[in-house]
Parts: sequence; C-alpha cells; structure tokens
Amino acid sequence: MIEYLYLGMLLLSVVLIYFAVKHYNTSKDLMTNGIKTKAKVIELIEISGDDGYTYKPVFEYTDRANNIVKFKSDVSSSPPSHNVGDIVNIVYSKDNDEKKVISFWGLYRWTIILLSIASPLLIIGGGYILYSRL
Repeated sequence: MIEYLYLGMLLLSVVLIYFAVKHYNTSKDLMTNGIKTKAKVIELIEISGDDGYTYKPVFEYTDRANNIVKFKSDVSSSPPSHNVGDIVNIVYSKDNDEKKVISFWGLYRWTIILLSIASPLLIIGGGYILYSRL
C-alpha cells in the first residue's frame, strides 16, 4: 500500500516537471520571438489580504500599431515592487496576447515554483521506488 503513495509522489513530480518545462519554453519563446519595449507604471492597485495590503502595478505601453495597451501585473507585493512613473522593460507577443515584465521572477516565476514543489517529491518518491527495487 505504501508503494502507491511513493509512486503517486513520483508521478506528481513528473507532471509538475512537465508543466515547469512548458512554462520555461513559453518564456524562452516569448523572449526570442516577442517584441521588447518599455512600459510605464501608471497605477498601483491596492489588494486587501489577511496580513495587510499588497500592491499590483498597472503598466501602459504603446505597441507597434500605436495602440496604447494597459495590463495588470500577475504579481502583487508589499512593499510595492514599482512606483508610479517607473519605466520597466517588457516583452509581448506579436498578437498581443501574452505580456511579461523582463525580470527573473517575471519570466521564470512558475518554472521556479513548480520545480521547487517537484524536486522533493521526485527525490522522495523516486528514491523509495529505486531503493525498493534494488
């Protein structure tokens, strides 16, 4: 019965690693094929939580068709990561569907989170399965 638990851990880690690689490739493709520009922080949205407030920046940039595009960051923080008026580097897809701030956390956040969860599961589940087979 315990083998199923460890096998489940191993399978879950493989699934998480798959999605981490998928997110990494998405960011890599966006950096390779996307359009890089500068965006201005025009607003900080205050989000109330259990332990106080966090702040989510709203960015504005002009795309290649001279349209003004606004988008909210996926990440909020306290203290705010940006101030109103700050200029940040962003990259967006040619069809304007995907936009990311060019920073380590902005590009690779989900890859890091998923691999951080998958690594111990892989070591524990895979180690047990490997040890029990020897």
